[in-house]
Amino acid sequence: MQIFRTPDPSQWPALQQRPLADSNATVLARAGEIFDDVARRGDEALRQYAAQLDGASDLGSLRVSAEELAEGAAQVPAALQAAIRQAIQNITTFHAAQRPAAVEAEVETMPGVRCWRRSVAVPRVGLYVPGGSAPLFSTLLMLGIPAKLAGCREIVLCTPPGRGTGAIAPAILFAAQELGLTTIIKAGGAQAVAALTVGTASVPAVDKIFGPGNRYVTAAKQLAAQRGVAIDMPAGPSEVLVIADASANPAFVAADLLSQAEHGPDSQVVLLTDSEETLTGVVAELARQLPLLPRAEIARQALAESRAILLPDVPTMLEFSNQYAPEHLILAVAAPEELAADIYNAGSVFMGHLTPEAVGDYASGTNHTLPTGGYARAYSGVSLDSFYKKITYQQLAPAGLLALAPVVEPMAEAEGLHAHAHAVALRRQYLQG
Repeated sequence: MQIFRTPDPSQWPALQQRPLADSNATVLARAGEIFDDVARRGDEALRQYAAQLDGASDLGSLRVSAEELAEGAAQVPAALQAAIRQAIQNITTFHAAQRPAAVEAEVETMPGVRCWRRSVAVPRVGLYVPGGSAPLFSTLLMLGIPAKLAGCREIVLCTPPGRGTGAIAPAILFAAQELGLTTIIKAGGAQAVAALTVGTASVPAVDKIFGPGNRYVTAAKQLAAQRGVAIDMPAGPSEVLVIADASANPAFVAADLLSQAEHGPDSQVVLLTDSEETLTGVVAELARQLPLLPRAEIARQALAESRAILLPDVPTMLEFSNQYAPEHLILAVAAPEELAADIYNAGSVFMGHLTPEAVGDYASGTNHTLPTGGYARAYSGVSLDSFYKKITYQQLAPAGLLALAPVVEPMAEAEGLHAHAHAVALRRQYLQG
């Protein structure tokens, strides 16, 4: 990691920069080419990209058959099946508590003027589950559970085919089977997002797309939004920021940093501490733990673009963190509850020495699909509410129309929208006889 000691606040913006493998313009241009190709050639393009980018040249059908689903799910060891079922229970419990009222906030704004709001599930949703070097079946739980709880009518899962055979990872198939998902597409990357946006012979077009991915997936989601398909958020390479004081266990902190660094070479981890002893201890633990990881080389590349920063005190660390707006924020401090109220930019917060970020990734119950790249300044993570849209209603009684007419008519006329005024005036004259 790059180490900085008490940098001046004028240096903070440079220290808060995320790593960029390619310029955003380059990534968007390539994603746009893929988008246009899928729109033009449909399934043929998906097959070509599966062979070219995923090394899967013998896909068979782009859709996972019932037989493939059952056979793949059956390969999951019993211990992992039990773990997934427990995670499903925890995630379901947390998200079910977020169910909105059937009718929200019915109010009478004036006598005879009733207004209310109703939550309606997004009818057709697409779930993107990364499956490259690490098939993230946990992401399927985080997206599929709230989609089912919300009552979305059609749920389409896209995930990359495996190299060679083109088979989907068994754990992803088991999770899909447990959630009752049957429309599973062997497609990944920007091409999957494009297919969910425009539709192909095998892939239904959807109304909203969910799920994290690499820079090309994120760029493709931005292009989908330009074409009128909603997205959950810009969710790109994973990141974590750890605030650690002198009470922190350096081995714990290093393990947390590495758990994010192993996601990919473009992931970023940041350590903030006000303790020189903690800083040197964490750096030593990183050196000790890194070679033990199967994905050590990936984590090493991520660490090269990551930072350990010594700052003077806790308020300064909080200020830096809020400016950075991390996807994951770990408070490895003696009294995390005292800091919680001062956090206003973060995707998800992990409080105390015994709350590793990994529990949120899998099974504590909260959602791990979170805003990255600083988007936590304005975006929330995925929740049950993400799968709903809010429809407003209003109904006027005669007294309400007569009360609103002298408000609406002059306002409409002042804006030069005389048909608006006329629509109200006709009803007013009717009621007045």
